[in-house]
Amino acid sequence: MKRIVLWIGALIVGAILGVLGLGWLNSLMDFVATVYTRLFQLLAVPTIVLAVITTFATFGSKGSGRIFGRTLTYTLLTTFAASIVGALLYVLIAPGNLPLETISQGVSAVAEAPSVSYYDHILSVIPNNVVKPFLEGNVLSLLLLAFAVGIGLSKLPESEHKSVVVKGLLGLQDLLFLLIRWLIWTLPLGIVAFSAQLAAQVSAGVVADSIGKYVLVVLGGNVIQFFVVLPLFLLARGLNPLHVLGRMMPAVLMALFTKSSAATLPVTMETAEQRLGVRKEIARFVLPICTTINMNGCAAFILVTSLFVMQNGGTALTLPTILLWILVSVVSAVGNAGVPMGCYFLTLSLMSGIGAPVAILGIILPIYTIIDMVETAENVWSDSCVCAMTDHDLRTLSS
Repeated sequence: MKRIVLWIGALIVGAILGVLGLGWLNSLMDFVATVYTRLFQLLAVPTIVLAVITTFATFGSKGSGRIFGRTLTYTLLTTFAASIVGALLYVLIAPGNLPLETISQGVSAVAEAPSVSYYDHILSVIPNNVVKPFLEGNVLSLLLLAFAVGIGLSKLPESEHKSVVVKGLLGLQDLLFLLIRWLIWTLPLGIVAFSAQLAAQVSAGVVADSIGKYVLVVLGGNVIQFFVVLPLFLLARGLNPLHVLGRMMPAVLMALFTKSSAATLPVTMETAEQRLGVRKEIARFVLPICTTINMNGCAAFILVTSLFVMQNGGTALTLPTILLWILVSVVSAVGNAGVPMGCYFLTLSLMSGIGAPVAILGIILPIYTIIDMVETAENVWSDSCVCAMTDHDLRTLSS
């Protein structure tokens, strides 16, 4: 509770500093926020790799298979739910088309955004050396390597050599979590910087160019998923949503400001273990996987934005079209990089591939900072729910 109060106080202080509009102060806050984001990204990569390897090595591939099965099931269920909520809101609120002159204003902005084909995206997941995925922070490649090493260790016969390797990895993981706790202890300073950075952007007019109903659909869908759909999943498994959210609030707040579920992963894991009471072997296996494949907010953004862009391009949004794009949005969201603007660039790639008017994404760009914040917080909250439900299920089975 003390930590939450301290973080809220830092949030208020940062907002006040950001609204002041002092150039040197904004530059300083940008620097501090960047430092914290880089430090958490630094810790996120080894956290993912060590968590998966040690879980397979110590828990066994059979036991890990049960955990992974439930993780994947809950991930797909919650992601489909998020996409369906977005589709229902889109049909209900029915955003209109933009004037042609407004669309043309987005051309210059979107021209700067890179797009990657699905062929390149899939190929980039297959590592061609051990070092490159670590240097690039390629989470999917790292997961493939971690799965291979972890399963290999679990299949090795018991020996002194295996014991030394596993103990060494567990020792590195303990050291990593000590560094994470130190960084979390200093986090109020980072929250001041993140909050000041956001307040400066808002006061400079980042949200002034909203697209009304479209923004309402995107943010409304996120709010419904966050406060209604995910709590219903928890209730269905016999868990108290208020308790789970209260315990996981530090991770959700961290996600809100970093706009990166991967950078938030160290905090999410520490919070799940220390505050929510999830078993280590569950938290350290489920959460790194969820960070990679469980993207509720991204699925909803891809669906709503794709429908909006296609509608402005003259595509008739029939029921079969909407159902198809619900499936496309879920499949696309799974494996999307948990980094700032990951969903934006993925949607841009999809729309470029079908020849839709991608200039509209240039109009969305100025307000994407706010959307990205809300989406990331929802993603981490969903990760927390999947982790809590998986832990609950396996406790029930073992009792």
